[in-house]
Amino acid sequence: MKGVNIFLADGFEDVEALATNDVLRRGGVGTRLISISGEPFVQSSHGVTVSAEEMLQDIDSDHDGTCAEDIMIFPGGMPGSTNLAQCGRLIEMMNAHYAAGGSLAAICAAPGLVLSQLDGIEGKKFTCFEGFQDALIAKGCEYLTEPAVRCGRIVTGRSAGHAVSFALEILKLLKDEQTVRSVHHAMYLY
Repeated sequence: MKGVNIFLADGFEDVEALATNDVLRRGGVGTRLISISGEPFVQSSHGVTVSAEEMLQDIDSDHDGTCAEDIMIFPGGMPGSTNLAQCGRLIEMMNAHYAAGGSLAAICAAPGLVLSQLDGIEGKKFTCFEGFQDALIAKGCEYLTEPAVRCGRIVTGRSAGHAVSFALEILKLLKDEQTVRSVHHAMYLY
């Protein structure tokens, strides 16, 4: 799957989805907000309705030419993370995307619920919201309590409070250090 895609399920965490989208767009990255629900409007865990730009059923799942700069992003939140994890087509796409050389990013509950279904996750370092680490630990992954962790082509974030750190770590995969510093500075993250 080409591009930088943020997948939204009903119950997604507002800050984790929208701050990530904002930081990436500030850095000049074209993102797509994709609804997995079959409807263009997705409701966050705090009752905010967001209009997705595309819907999962309309997405081309061709993985030819996929590279590390093509990223599937999974915000956390409940029941959003559970809804992502229970979407069979999304999990199939995630596995094919990663196998084809694409990158993945997940924050909060999503690493434990979504990334734990990734073939080849074994041995990776990760972070997530405390209490959602067990499925990944059971697969031999190393749990860290950092705000954001990058391990190869996988970026994970701890919580809504670390959404900007998570997004900046994703931006580092896509852009040069000057761009990352410019976004950091423009947001007064001293």
